[in-house]
Amino acid sequence: MIDAVIRALGMALAMGWEILWPLILGFALSAAVQAVVSKQQMSQLLPDDRPRSIATALALGAASSSCSYAAVALARSIFRKGANFTAAMAFEMASTNLVLELGIIMVALLGWQLTLAEIVGAPLMVVLLVLLFRMFLRQDLLELAAKQADKGLVGRMEGHAEMDMSVTDGGSLWQRMTSGRGLTAISHYFVMDWAAVWLDIAGGLLIAGALAAWVPNSFWQSFFLTGHPVLATLWGPIVGPLVAVISFVCSVGNIPLAAVLWNGGICFGGVVAFIFADLIVLPILNIYRKYYSLKMAGFLFVTFYVAMGVAALIVELIFNGFALVPSERKARVVEASITWNYTTWLNVVFLVLAGLLARRFLKTGGAEMLRMMNEPPPTEAR
Repeated sequence: MIDAVIRALGMALAMGWEILWPLILGFALSAAVQAVVSKQQMSQLLPDDRPRSIATALALGAASSSCSYAAVALARSIFRKGANFTAAMAFEMASTNLVLELGIIMVALLGWQLTLAEIVGAPLMVVLLVLLFRMFLRQDLLELAAKQADKGLVGRMEGHAEMDMSVTDGGSLWQRMTSGRGLTAISHYFVMDWAAVWLDIAGGLLIAGALAAWVPNSFWQSFFLTGHPVLATLWGPIVGPLVAVISFVCSVGNIPLAAVLWNGGICFGGVVAFIFADLIVLPILNIYRKYYSLKMAGFLFVTFYVAMGVAALIVELIFNGFALVPSERKARVVEASITWNYTTWLNVVFLVLAGLLARRFLKTGGAEMLRMMNEPPPTEAR
């Protein structure tokens, strides 16, 4: 038993080392974007569920933090300030499925085909969600959700969701990012994004390490019906989100586990659906209950689940049609070892960058702001 635990921990550590530099790079790029994109006008930019507002929601989400909890909290905040509920949910989906760091980690672990599938599938999933909302979201349920949202019950990452240090004046984008205020903003977004998701990343690595070390591929192949290609194509998008729901892992933390499932035999669409499902894990469903009522939480689970599964199935059919589904499963689930190679060199370089940003964060009052990250924001009027 002790040997099995040590092997699982070793594999988790090795996978974490393998993705460290892409994570730092992704969070740094995300922080730079957030430093010049203001959140103040979000509510005014999302007044309805028309295509223009939904496209804006996708762009704003892609420019925000990848933390699922922060995305959920921010979506409620802009809804309370007057944004359309459907557009707020579209923003929420984009902020965990179209962000830079997610794409970088997916390329590193899963390859470019699954990364492209995520980029293609996320907007499709949002379109399906909008259609489902238009067909089934009743006005009385929406009013109940608005009434519950205005109670201001606290979930995770409330302070982080409300934080806005963006520099919107002072020249070009480069000048704003490299100014004193811009570098301070980047350092704060960088460290706080890490603080927001490190538990999810660590949890995902531990679960992935345990499954890779303890569960034989024969089990996954049986569970995912790999001997029946047609059934497997239909079964993957159904079961993929359910595996995510009970894994408790969200944001970029579920990518290592996705690599284990992909190597284990889940179909292409099943992996995509699993990655999509970070917004319906059990802790976040409980936050929906607190934010919008139990009925709305149930409605969000069903509509999100359907949109995720159908979008993933469509993506697999499209990619099969263009022969883009990999014939071999070569996701990087590394063995429990760390060697001195190009990954180690890159990790050293990017750890220096992370250290510089962390130093500026601490010198500019970041520690006090970090303590307030999980505190509730000031009372807002809808």
